[in-house]
Amino acid sequence: MDTIRVTLPGGKVMEIPPGMKIQEIVSSLRLNSHIIAARVDGVAVDLDRPLRRDCALDWIPMDSPEGLDILRHSTAHLMAQAVQGLFPGTQVTIGPTIEDGFYYDFNRESSFTPEELETIEARMRDLAASDLKITREEISRKKAIELFRSLGEGYKVAILEEIPDDTVSLYRQGDWVDLCRGPHVPATGVIRAFKLTGIAGAYWRGDERNEMLQRIYGTSWHSEEALSEHLRLLEEAKKRDHRKLGQELGLFMVSEAIGPGLPIWLPKGAMVRSILERYIVDLERSLGYQHVYTPQLARTDLYRQSGHWDHFKDNMYPPMRFEDKEELVLRPMNCPHHIMIYRRDLHSYRDLPLRLAELGTMYRYERSGVLSGLSRVRAMTLNDAHIFCLPEQIQSETVGVLRLIERVYRDFGFKDYWYRLSLRDPKDKSKFVDNDAMWDNAERYLRQALTEVGIAYKEATGEAAYYGPKIDVQLNDVLGHSETLSTVQLDFYLPERFGLEYVDKDGQRKRPVMIHRGVISTMERMMAFLIEHYAGNFPLWLSPVQVRLMTVTDEQKGYAEKVLRRLQALGWRAELDGRNEKLGYKIREAQMAKIPYAVVIGDRETKNQTVSPRRRGGQTLEPMSVSAFIELLGEEEVARELVGDKPTAGTAD
Repeated sequence: MDTIRVTLPGGKVMEIPPGMKIQEIVSSLRLNSHIIAARVDGVAVDLDRPLRRDCALDWIPMDSPEGLDILRHSTAHLMAQAVQGLFPGTQVTIGPTIEDGFYYDFNRESSFTPEELETIEARMRDLAASDLKITREEISRKKAIELFRSLGEGYKVAILEEIPDDTVSLYRQGDWVDLCRGPHVPATGVIRAFKLTGIAGAYWRGDERNEMLQRIYGTSWHSEEALSEHLRLLEEAKKRDHRKLGQELGLFMVSEAIGPGLPIWLPKGAMVRSILERYIVDLERSLGYQHVYTPQLARTDLYRQSGHWDHFKDNMYPPMRFEDKEELVLRPMNCPHHIMIYRRDLHSYRDLPLRLAELGTMYRYERSGVLSGLSRVRAMTLNDAHIFCLPEQIQSETVGVLRLIERVYRDFGFKDYWYRLSLRDPKDKSKFVDNDAMWDNAERYLRQALTEVGIAYKEATGEAAYYGPKIDVQLNDVLGHSETLSTVQLDFYLPERFGLEYVDKDGQRKRPVMIHRGVISTMERMMAFLIEHYAGNFPLWLSPVQVRLMTVTDEQKGYAEKVLRRLQALGWRAELDGRNEKLGYKIREAQMAKIPYAVVIGDRETKNQTVSPRRRGGQTLEPMSVSAFIELLGEEEVARELVGDKPTAGTAD
């Protein structure tokens, strides 16, 4: 064959000699230097890859999502090379990319220090400036094991021993080598805008029974401007971190004596939680939901019948076994309990839809290494509901749930979110119920509901629940990372497993459809999200303390206590700071506590029977009567507004 045909992006066909490297094509076309890799027939490869057959070629620019992932992976290698050059005897383990960055886990006798992090980063810049060529090499697995064993890289040997392939790929840059699938950037000189961001502990293979390693995190970008913006947002995220603010504002705590992943809600946090619970329960009841309470324990047979035991056992706590051979387990979800309520009665088609809701506490085993504040816990209370309906009611019920979600998001001021239609992977019969007709119908119903409400959405293959497709609502945080808050799942499977029935108008017994839905997720996850979304500046209606009265001297205490009693009698969450401290100090403390209104009561206010409110954020209002202030509070709470302190990505103070 004299030439091969390469189809370029846009459809142009180029004839080249077999064996010509992609980098040569890039150079001949004088393409942007930001092209760092390519896709050959859809598969990402290095630019150093020779082409030997007809194919279609697509470019991967550095600033694309795929390009950034490759860049960050190469930066992880650069960091590992720097670490091993600076600290001989350090073993490397794994170094993947993560959202917006990368990490590498190391085994080293002494701990890395912040000062050493700066030294590592400086060495990385030297290696990048050397513009070392990065090359791929394919060798037999046996030879790779011999190589890494000779280098004293026991972790790489362990990884290789579990790889089933006979041939593996290595990447070299200078005299440093690593086991990797690739692809990578062509040379270290491409890596310019990066920053090492932190050190943490991590267990080998994520198992706390294994040795503890040291993990170094970093981030890498296509330009210094993009890096600077990301670092700015990282600082903003640190200010908003719910773990930090939760402690500072006295919202929750975690006790080692009780155990990790088992948060304690402190009085102020418990107040916010109770407001959330009352809000969602009242709203659901107004829409025809019936609230129930069900036990947090159940027999293991219940979960065997539901299928959860087979598919989620690793995330459940071990059964409690008793002398009479009874087995009980802490529930990991609430749906089987609600199914038992449905089964209590024989239902007519006229009884449906039946909407059962619960603030149900559940328990799921999470490895200690992934537990984090309120966002990853072992005990959680879910805003859960299950709708049992006729097939012809699926669309209207789903539409109702979507409209409920939109209503809730308006009330909380959420704007940066999007919908994802999570579908099965038809090729994966083990992960999803094997019933093509059921899946096709369920997916069609969800698409129709989204269309009726006028909601744009993205489809995600392979993200469905085991028993049916679902709609996930993804909220973005200050860094642009998305997290699922609300879900709507269709389920034809559990009604079949439990033999659920209703009597149709023709007198025949038929299967209802089950809709699983959660609007504000778990109380824990919702609280974590709200703290970070508002940067601790809860709107008036959610604030644990809405008003703090502050006297200037002891002489105003009597009047201040009278105002306090009046506010509290009307249900306002108010408190009095009558300490013998300077007024400026009291105001500053109220600002630090992020209380919506700090109200000054001095001699003038006492004489005139008024108050001088100061809004969070610094706006001082004119003195007004107590009645006028109460009216102001009422108007603001009804409107559920964030007065004067709407959260932005730029400020958390």
